[in-house]
Parts: sequence; C-alpha cells; structure tokens
Amino acid sequence: MVGLKPSEVPPTTAVKFLGAGTAACFADLLTFPLDTAKVRLQIQGENQATQAAQRPQYRGVLGTILTMVRTEGPRSPYNGLVAGLHRQMSFASIRIGLYDSVKQFYTPKGSDHSSITTRILAGCTTGAMAVSCAQPTDVVKIRFQASIHLGAGSNRKYSGTMDAYRTIAREEGVRGLWKGTWPNITRNAIVNCAEMVTYDIIKEKLLDYHLLTDNFPCHFISAFGAGFCATVVASPVDVVKTRYMNSPPGQYRSPLDCMLKLLIHEGPTAFYKGFTPSFLRLGTWNVVMFVTYEQLKRALMKVQMLRESPF
Repeated sequence: MVGLKPSEVPPTTAVKFLGAGTAACFADLLTFPLDTAKVRLQIQGENQATQAAQRPQYRGVLGTILTMVRTEGPRSPYNGLVAGLHRQMSFASIRIGLYDSVKQFYTPKGSDHSSITTRILAGCTTGAMAVSCAQPTDVVKIRFQASIHLGAGSNRKYSGTMDAYRTIAREEGVRGLWKGTWPNITRNAIVNCAEMVTYDIIKEKLLDYHLLTDNFPCHFISAFGAGFCATVVASPVDVVKTRYMNSPPGQYRSPLDCMLKLLIHEGPTAFYKGFTPSFLRLGTWNVVMFVTYEQLKRALMKVQMLRESPF
C-alpha cells in the first residue's frame, strides 16, 4: 500500500470540502506557470496590428515561459497566483468536494451504483455552483495572467489582487466581476464532467476488476485519464472564455460573438490554441490534485477519529 490506508469510516462532506480546496491549491502552486503560458498562447492573435509592434510573440509552452521570464522577470509566470488560490479554495471545494454528495442526492434510493447520467448531472451541477460563487476570482486571475509588463516603466493597471477586485467593480460595475459567467459555466460543466466522471469511472473499474488496489497507482492512472479527457473536450470553450474575460468593454458583444470572430479571423484551429500547455497543466494538475485529495481525506479522517476517540 502506497500512502495512507483508506479510512474505515467514509469521509464526511466537510472533510471532502476542505480536502478538495487544499489539494487544489497545492496543485495550483506547482502548475501555475503552465496555466499562465496557456492564457498567453490563447490570447495571442487579438489586436494583431498593435500586438506585432508592442508584444512579444510566444512559441510553445517552454518558449512562452522563457520569453516571459526574459522580458518580464522571473516572477511573471506566477502573475495572478493569489487570485488563483482564492479561486481554488472556493471553486474546487464546491465542484470536487460536493460532487459525491450531489451524486448521492441524484441517485435513486435503493440503487447500489450511480449511472453515468447521474454522474454527469452531478458534475454539471457542482461545476455550475462553483462558477457562480468563484467567478470574480477567475476574472482577476486571468487579467493578471494576460497583463504584460515590459520593464520598470510599464504601467500596472492593478497594484495588487484586492485592488484588482475594487478597480474592476468601479470601472466595469459589479457585473464586470462576473464577466464571462455563462461561457465559464459551460466550460466548467464540461471540465467537471470530464474530470470527475472519468476519474470516478476509471477508478471504479480498476478496483472492480481487481487490476489495482485503492492506492497511489490507481489514483495516478485515474487522474491522468481525467486530465486528458478534460483537455480534449474543454479546449474550445476555454479559449473563448479566456478571450472574452480578458477583453476590454465593447470588444465583443457576447461569448457567441467572440466565438464567431475567433473562427472568422483565425480559423478553427484557434479553438485549440494552447492545447499543449492546457494538457500539461490539466494532466499534471489532476494527478497532483487527486493524489493529494485522496491522501488528505484519509489524513483528515484519522485526525477526526482521534479527536472523537475517548482514549
């Protein structure tokens, strides 16, 4: 057995909620530069006339990160990290931590197993709930990741994370903090279904057919499969979401208008811009998050049982 043994008592909703948020923050700390590279590659191509003269051109994941470090400094790949951690503590706690509870709620009484439809419905529900709560943190995170600071003389729009929340609310209204909510709900419903349902099914089959036991190799394989499926199905929506949320007021009338302009001006392959960093990020993120999450659930349950034990 690799890692902690499964608890004899199933983890509580509170343990799953806290464990999911904490595990997601840890995964973000390790993979955030890949996410920033993905955002830079996705927005490359906007405002091409001014971009050619003012902005560096990015090529590939490693090339993007190296260009950022060279032109903006070594801290640049972590622009927006604080907002990213805000996002994960609210977002992942809901979409991952509440998934099992919502799945049980949708499962008919007396049924031993949840159907794929039930799992998809649970993934869509928790994904939509999470976006509704955490959207402002995602807007701020993307604004920081997309902003380019070329040298000490460049203007910084936001002095810090809290200033970004205040500035967006003041300049664009409170609705500005929820900009792109609908494409984000669509994107995260798809991602959550792909991640949670794929992880759930792969892990269940590995255990049912006794191919692996409930330990690290099982969690690793299940998480890797979840990350790949999520990247394939979510990339087009993710590109539209990033472009729309990063756009100045008036550039796009709606997410649909953003999608159509992207298709007309840059072609269908633009919907998979940043696919490699997306997969590297989502694959790595899923492995780190799910492995950490499984261990945290077991550790937190041990702590809880020790606190409740009279001896």
